[in-house]
Amino acid sequence: MSFTKMHGLGNDFMIVDSTATGFELPVDRIAALADRRRGVGFDQLLVLEASGDQGVDFHYRIFNPDGLEVEHCGNGVRCLARYIADKGLSERNPIVVSTVNRTLELRLLDNGEVSVDMGSPDFTPSSLPLRAERRQALYRRELEAIGDAVDFAALSMGNPHAVIQVEDLANTAVKTIGKALGSHADFPAGVNVGFMQVENRNRIRLRVYERGPGETPACGSGACAAAVSGIEAGLLDSPVAVELTGGELKIDWQGGPAPVFMSGPAQAVYEGTVDV
Repeated sequence: MSFTKMHGLGNDFMIVDSTATGFELPVDRIAALADRRRGVGFDQLLVLEASGDQGVDFHYRIFNPDGLEVEHCGNGVRCLARYIADKGLSERNPIVVSTVNRTLELRLLDNGEVSVDMGSPDFTPSSLPLRAERRQALYRRELEAIGDAVDFAALSMGNPHAVIQVEDLANTAVKTIGKALGSHADFPAGVNVGFMQVENRNRIRLRVYERGPGETPACGSGACAAAVSGIEAGLLDSPVAVELTGGELKIDWQGGPAPVFMSGPAQAVYEGTVDV
């Protein structure tokens, strides 16, 4: 199987073109490919497929390192746009792709970056899903791992996110809290947990503990969720620069049902083949 290794701000992906052949690999084989010592190694596997929907150029699927399929990846979809252009698979700009639960518009910019229309945020608890009686600005859950409760915003960007505002990001127990909240029983499908430190009304620092890979250098959908939650809470103004461990993303959201736009880099690393 041929593949391309790419990264978006250090968040790395194995991309496979299955537009002509279809894609079927068992969970344990995907997990083996994700192994950084014995396999290819990646934060997520992205599979490009043909689309049967009018107005949609491609469909794509996302698999975590545990081999399980998930809904969406912001950094990954930027890499996917660069991959499609570099491989000459489409001359369109923007490129329209679908995931399991939404359609995205990808635009290659003159500066080499990729802008993605990520769709509208969804604050309803059932969209994550989150077990809650009603939508709240902040939710509170007790975490046995830290012997305390945490307050967080929750929303879906096509995948589930919880966002915790912190005062000192460098000294926050990201792994402990992220793992505990991410696997909390009230998130039956799990949740990506973002830790946001507000620098000013147009800039935040962010670390994200993702479902599956754990903390990664960058998370595009997590950056969108954090910026949106800050704007919704009246803490931030659009556009928002999101400083992640791997670099910076720009997020623009005008509120309400408006779509969220994310822009940032995508870089090819190498080409390879692997026996499956």
